[in-house]
Amino acid sequence: MTNVSRCPIGTPGQPWGNAEKAEWRASQRVQRSYADEVVAIIDCLRTDFDVEQYGELDYPAGRFPLYAIRSRDWQNDLPIMLVTGGVHGYETSGVHGALQFVERHAADFAGRINLLVAPCVSPWGYERIQRWNSDALDPNRCFYTDTPAQEPAALMQLIAPLRERVVMHIDLHETTDSDESEFRPALAARDGKPFEPGLIPDGFYLVDDSEAPQPAFQQAMIDAVSKVTHVAPADASGEIIGSPVVAPGVIEYALVPLGLCAGITGARFKTVTEVYPDSPRATPQQCNDAQVAAVCAGIEYALGHR
Repeated sequence: MTNVSRCPIGTPGQPWGNAEKAEWRASQRVQRSYADEVVAIIDCLRTDFDVEQYGELDYPAGRFPLYAIRSRDWQNDLPIMLVTGGVHGYETSGVHGALQFVERHAADFAGRINLLVAPCVSPWGYERIQRWNSDALDPNRCFYTDTPAQEPAALMQLIAPLRERVVMHIDLHETTDSDESEFRPALAARDGKPFEPGLIPDGFYLVDDSEAPQPAFQQAMIDAVSKVTHVAPADASGEIIGSPVVAPGVIEYALVPLGLCAGITGARFKTVTEVYPDSPRATPQQCNDAQVAAVCAGIEYALGHR
């Protein structure tokens, strides 16, 4: 875990106003290219998949088109499997794991499923390696009706006609050292609350839906991922990031009440993956491979148990 320092913006104990949010936004710098690293790969997939622009973010820093990838052989009688990545733009393997899955493995499921992939939900955050969007909002706490965040609004509009037909939804994420060193201190500062240090788990884990858990589905993915990289152990309290471990590498959240992306459909099978890219025991490629292993295992399980 990296050293933790207080967020330098704002006055301790006082929630941010517009001035503090503007100061925070001005401190963000472009560090990589959405067009070159994400859109260029999506464009290469147009030969074999249908690619649609489902929205566009409009921020002072510019406009960002949002893309989804669909099965070309879409058939109304096939189950819909949804994969989302980059809801938190800084979580690299969420984006590139989703793209790697489409490039290397989506064809394995042709004619068996309708596949819908939104690989980079938050391109502004991707470019700045940032958890929040330009308005200092966490997109993955904003998936609800009349959301103030552009990213969830666009994705929910895309999903709305399909919502009750989605069988499986896997939302690809990472838990990083910067969560503890940067993003959680910033969250505490933004909300005028004291920062409470936590522990970053070393390894892969999943977040099931506490309101409709599917433990066997989660286990199938854990089994697959454990062949690629290590699974996070529980801490001394039997928890991972403050939540009780209900099975090796699995915790539970109430996905819908928390406004999480993984709760936006009526899917029976849903999960949030969490990869740890800062581990000395994992490479960037292993992180991508872990995401892909989870998606492939999740789809196979959903197909066999729907």
